[in-house]
Amino acid sequence: MHKTQRLPLSYIERDYRNRISTNGLISTSVNIAQTDLQILANQDLTKTATHLIIKYRSQLENHISANPLFLTSLEPLPCDRLAPPIVKEMLKAADKAGVGPMAAVAGAISGFVGRDLLADTECPEIIVENGGDIYIKRQRNCCASIFAGTSKLSNRIGIRIIKEQMPLGICTSSGTVGHSLSLGQADSVTVLAADISLADAAATRIGNEIKKAGDIGQGLDLGKSIQGLTGIVIVMNENLGAWGDIEIVQLS
Repeated sequence: MHKTQRLPLSYIERDYRNRISTNGLISTSVNIAQTDLQILANQDLTKTATHLIIKYRSQLENHISANPLFLTSLEPLPCDRLAPPIVKEMLKAADKAGVGPMAAVAGAISGFVGRDLLADTECPEIIVENGGDIYIKRQRNCCASIFAGTSKLSNRIGIRIIKEQMPLGICTSSGTVGHSLSLGQADSVTVLAADISLADAAATRIGNEIKKAGDIGQGLDLGKSIQGLTGIVIVMNENLGAWGDIEIVQLS
């Protein structure tokens, strides 16, 4: 059996970054405006990642300047065939999940930076984390621990990720932790998907539905209806619900 690596899935002053087991990878942080990425790879990718963040932030900022509704809409917007690829991906993910396109922004940036780093460097393994939204490509199995605010389950359960599932997007929305907009009250809604932008948008959409523990089943049913998701874990207080091709493990 391959050894596992534990990764965080949510945000609280980003102190979780101090708890990540790098397992031989080099950890670097790149912070540009509101974008704050942690990148783990076989080498220091600060310079390359900085250029990529500037590139994709510029594309988003230019699109928003010409299309202000992209920034503020809480509903899906029409496809824009003239938009850059990152915008198109966010629009598509938002349409599938039934949310505004900015619900996918953290995942989209993680995914585009991560994919470019894999393609343009000699690093066979890349992890890009953006406020708890993670793009991951490793050559070994990993264990992603779930941070769920003040819930007793926080950091006590995780999701086992086998190497054949990667590259993979792992995204979390919370109604009780962090700065991102959520209309629900779940401590954490974690979504797995090959399309990280979709995982991010879907986590927001499902999280919006969770107002009380009794809504967990409804949230899972909603997630099942969003094509492209591979797994969902919802935590609210001491209650947990899960669906999909996932293995939940107890952490020490």
